[in-house]
Amino acid sequence: MRETDDDVVIAGGGLAGLTCAIHLLQAGVGVILIERTVYPHHKVCGEYVSNEVLPYLSVLGIDPFESGAVPINHLNFSSPKGEEISCKLPLGGFGLSRYVLDHLLYKRALELGCKMITDTVGSIVFKDDSFEVFTNASGAFKAGLVIGAYGKRAVPDQKLARPFIQQRSPWLAVKGHYKGKFPDGLVGLHNFDGGYCGVSKVENGLINICYLTDYENFKVYKNTNEFERQVLYKNPLLKNVFEQSRPLFDAPLTISQVSFEAKEAVYDHVLMIGDTAGVIHPLCGNGMAMAIHSAKICAELCMEYLEGSLSRAELEYRYGKAWELNFKGRMATGRMLSAIVRKKWLFGSLLKLLVKLPAVLPLIVKRTHGQPVR
Repeated sequence: MRETDDDVVIAGGGLAGLTCAIHLLQAGVGVILIERTVYPHHKVCGEYVSNEVLPYLSVLGIDPFESGAVPINHLNFSSPKGEEISCKLPLGGFGLSRYVLDHLLYKRALELGCKMITDTVGSIVFKDDSFEVFTNASGAFKAGLVIGAYGKRAVPDQKLARPFIQQRSPWLAVKGHYKGKFPDGLVGLHNFDGGYCGVSKVENGLINICYLTDYENFKVYKNTNEFERQVLYKNPLLKNVFEQSRPLFDAPLTISQVSFEAKEAVYDHVLMIGDTAGVIHPLCGNGMAMAIHSAKICAELCMEYLEGSLSRAELEYRYGKAWELNFKGRMATGRMLSAIVRKKWLFGSLLKLLVKLPAVLPLIVKRTHGQPVR
């Protein structure tokens, strides 16, 4: 067992984990961050970030635009047949690949003195008011606080026996980068039979294409190319995007068993942030901003705990309530929208409403987004 003077161990080094580490490090708290993959690396992600987190990123010493982030201010929404509706995004956002953004946050955390461990967390055990974090290759670490930031689903979820992990999910996500023609300043959200696809630019003129589909629909086809041609191409807008673009990856990135079931913000005393606390449907386009915001909420409450202002029970209660206050409504809206999109008659009714009342679309966007985070 490695005894450590560090106050916090963060399991997972994606957006939420790195953001939380930077916040704590800036406040003088020692942090050990355990991430299984070497930076930089690509991830399955829509790579659109709402501007609501820009003020907070600035406080952390992060300027995405210095690394090539591109402004995005319009949404183009289409039905599987290519019927489309457009609107200006209320707050707007920016496009930046996870390859660049995560690496930017990683370098900032190192600059502030974060202890980085490249390894996989096997299990997290709470006993006698402290934690033991067991890794595959680096031994175990003891800490007073542990923050779970290891993503949508991982081995620690199985060891903790979290309820959602027992349920199989039908969702498969696919992502790739492309070179081609796509308008600046636009995020496209295009529906197809059994799923939806996000398209937007990131740094260096690259186009991110990321879609979510039901695995039962997908497995009928031999590979992603055939699936895209037989299913996604039925939406003429998507067909146009693919035909005017060439893939830059040897093969697209995929992730299966993406669960949108309700999760717990606190489980067995571990504070969960980002996707580990809950995954919003990609059609809402706000998962990255929510991950960053959840890290801020968690870090601020951890500071109060470490300063002696909160007991552990109070910390856990207040974090759970804060998570619900900020994100529960957005998650519910995402689930409702996904259910509507998957039922053709309901989706058709929604589309007719949006055509008649185009001002409704920005209102729906606002339901899944928050106010600027400072």
